[in-house]
Amino acid sequence: MENKFAERVRLVKSSETREILKVTERPEVISFAGGLPAPELFPVEALKDVCHAVLNEEGPASLQYSTTEGYIPLREGICKRMEVTGINSTIDNVLITSGSQQALDLTGRLFINEGDTIICESPTYLAAINAFKSYDAKFVEVAMDDDGMVMEELEKKLQEHPNTKFIYTIPDFQNPTGRTLKLERRKKMIELANQYDVLIVEDNPYGAVRFAGEALPPVKHFDTESRVIYISTFSKIFTPGLRLGWICADKHFIDKFVSFKQTADLHTDSFAQRITAKYMELYDIEEHINKIKAVYKERCTAMLSCIEEFFPKNITYSKPEGGLFIWIELPEPVDSREIFTECLKNNVAFVPGAPFFPNGTKNNTLRLNYSNMPKDKIFEGMKRLGEVVQHELEKENTLLLK
Repeated sequence: MENKFAERVRLVKSSETREILKVTERPEVISFAGGLPAPELFPVEALKDVCHAVLNEEGPASLQYSTTEGYIPLREGICKRMEVTGINSTIDNVLITSGSQQALDLTGRLFINEGDTIICESPTYLAAINAFKSYDAKFVEVAMDDDGMVMEELEKKLQEHPNTKFIYTIPDFQNPTGRTLKLERRKKMIELANQYDVLIVEDNPYGAVRFAGEALPPVKHFDTESRVIYISTFSKIFTPGLRLGWICADKHFIDKFVSFKQTADLHTDSFAQRITAKYMELYDIEEHINKIKAVYKERCTAMLSCIEEFFPKNITYSKPEGGLFIWIELPEPVDSREIFTECLKNNVAFVPGAPFFPNGTKNNTLRLNYSNMPKDKIFEGMKRLGEVVQHELEKENTLLLK
């Protein structure tokens, strides 16, 4: 029956991170693998009141089919939040999606032809790689440093690949590295996109979760030719289970996105949209986000301290000012997948870095998540992980000396 599948099926594989999460669901495993928000911070009690209010005030409408574009009060609330960050828009520029993952998939469907070139950071978000690969995109990776994508390298790649369809970037607390694109590079990215006539897909799920340093305007803030497609989500600042994201773009693009979304799911969950809008009406979502930031700052600081204390000194790692992740680079030729296998025996887990490189490079890297575990488990888990890393590096050095 294999010959019955569409040709694109060969392009799609299960997410390696999702497969790892299945392994780490055992309660005894201390997992730094998933990009999971802290569940104890979900506003459960407030949402009980919010759900009651929605059902009392607009029960039938909240359970009915809705418009594809999304619930107007929610789109208005999103526009107000984006305006604070430096993006001026109207509801005509906003489409509500079923999580930001649907936004990525719709972007692939709308723009990618077979063999089209996508330029991205190296490494980049695994689920975006999988979404774009399903439309047979070709990836060109651009090197990063501590200040994000290197613009000289980006220009070089644009010159070498004149038919590039778009640049995919996560400028704030990037997944998987936790790095942030500095201000001058954001401006330069727009200049290059204008010069070489390419689109920019700006994926910003983490920007609101800044707990240190100075906030930077989105890349879209500098957009002078309406070529930036901005994607964000409520998953990291509210609840991921409601599956609410959005696309902000020029109305010409939004109209096309709407047409494609209609073929996928008609519209995003009506009840979830009204719950979120009502929460923003009755409660201060910024106060809620500030609670999240305070907890994540504490946990990130704890994890960084553990790296200093328990890990070998000949590694490099990111020091994020927000978001959910720390990125570690080990000496070559250490393979983090082997370390992962050993760590599972010690009931601690992370995500090996190789899958985040779309063209399959750098096995000596790994991603750690600090948002989901309390400080005591961070301390214990990092101690176990540090011991395994230390042992594997010593073993590798012994082999090299033979």
